[in-house]
Amino acid sequence: MSVPDAVRREIKEMLWSEADRLNWPSLSASDKSRYYGIWTETEDVGGRLSQYMDPRQVRVYIKDTLLKPYTREASASHDLAFRVLGIGAEARPVASYIKPHGRLLDDDRHIAWSKASEWKATLMALHERAFQRGIPYGAVLTHSGSKFSLEDDRRVVEEAASKLGIERVVWLG
Repeated sequence: MSVPDAVRREIKEMLWSEADRLNWPSLSASDKSRYYGIWTETEDVGGRLSQYMDPRQVRVYIKDTLLKPYTREASASHDLAFRVLGIGAEARPVASYIKPHGRLLDDDRHIAWSKASEWKATLMALHERAFQRGIPYGAVLTHSGSKFSLEDDRRVVEEAASKLGIERVVWLG
């Protein structure tokens, strides 16, 4: 028996709202695990889901089916990247990328964004995407607070970006 669409949608909306409130992407793996446990045990989430599946599968369902897409969708929008890179509303994406998220704009600029911890993949993706067509314009690196709070740590990344011809690197908390 599978979870009815209406039930799945209702629980997903509830969890995504809670994830927004908790600033889900910034939580540690152990904090996320704790919330999976809490939600699994609550009647509104775990209790309802266990009516349609083996109760031992509820936690995995919450994690993989309901919350994995949250992180992907929350980071997929280019709005923040446009804003911090100073790209105007008139710019039009002509191609979209994931892993890492990025766009090719109608003026042939490439942009990409990811967590700062994924900077190597992000910079290389910009380089590779622009190799055939375009300019590796900008990288937005988020969640940079701890590991990349020191100027020396950021300088390594910025020097790599410069060597790859990437014009701008923006750091966000």
